[in-house]
Amino acid sequence: MGGRVVVAVPPGLREQFFPGPVPPPGADGELTAEAEVLVTSWGVPPLTREVLDLAPRLRLVAHTGASVKPFVTDEVWARGIRVTQAGAGMARPVAEVALAFTLALLHRVHRFDHALRGGLPWAVAERAPARHEIGGCPIGVIGASRTGRAYIELVSALGAEVKVADPFHPGAVELDELLAGSRVVAVHAPALPETRHLLGARELALMPDGAMLVNTARSWLVDEAALLTELRSGRLDAALDVFDEEPLPAGHPFRALPNVLLTPHQAAATVEGRRRQGEIVVAEIARFLAGEPLEHEVTADMLARMG
Repeated sequence: MGGRVVVAVPPGLREQFFPGPVPPPGADGELTAEAEVLVTSWGVPPLTREVLDLAPRLRLVAHTGASVKPFVTDEVWARGIRVTQAGAGMARPVAEVALAFTLALLHRVHRFDHALRGGLPWAVAERAPARHEIGGCPIGVIGASRTGRAYIELVSALGAEVKVADPFHPGAVELDELLAGSRVVAVHAPALPETRHLLGARELALMPDGAMLVNTARSWLVDEAALLTELRSGRLDAALDVFDEEPLPAGHPFRALPNVLLTPHQAAATVEGRRRQGEIVVAEIARFLAGEPLEHEVTADMLARMG
């Protein structure tokens, strides 16, 4: 079975996802009447009725990222267009960054770095709250998503004592119990209406003095104002890859706090991860064109539970 593939991915990202020729051969990002498969990336506009009218033969949308919520509309499902995504390729790099954040926070690396770069005297720079090893460390994981499970595997292999808060995870504990009993809390839950500010002022106050928060998932999950209050007090430390406003403004208070480690929403952007995402998309297209089952299909019902 043949099929014309349109690749709506910016050139820089396209080279990362598909370092060689894209099989089947890809075109530019312009939808035409002949298009049967559309490959998307971040920033693609919503697939409205007007957009889809340009491609009446479209049968598959293959997303190089994870969440398709920003652009998949009801019209996509109404036309019987199938959807697949490459989020599985992002789980490992994000989990590794969450692990790196965890280790940095436990050893207060961010505080030492901030002090030395800020020109503080050596005797002042070497002061920091108690440091801890990951072996035997009580770590709470909020959300047993793909990334959450990958993170659990990594920290468990290093000897951490892990508890999970997730209504769909066997053996899960209540969120309040997890927060009160964890030295490190790592957030890996989806962005759903019911998870908006899952960690607010009340929840953050349950975390012990000196505890640490890792968020490589969505800022949606944490009340940023409440977190800022806790961080300004010095009671908690945090490592953050996601923010309410991105790019993070130059004058944002997070930037000046010595107990905060920041990265610019780049946790998934490894060479290997990008190529893995591209390979997933290519394999899904090949399966689709061959009439075989998709391995990473997203349905309308699934979309309601995805972040």
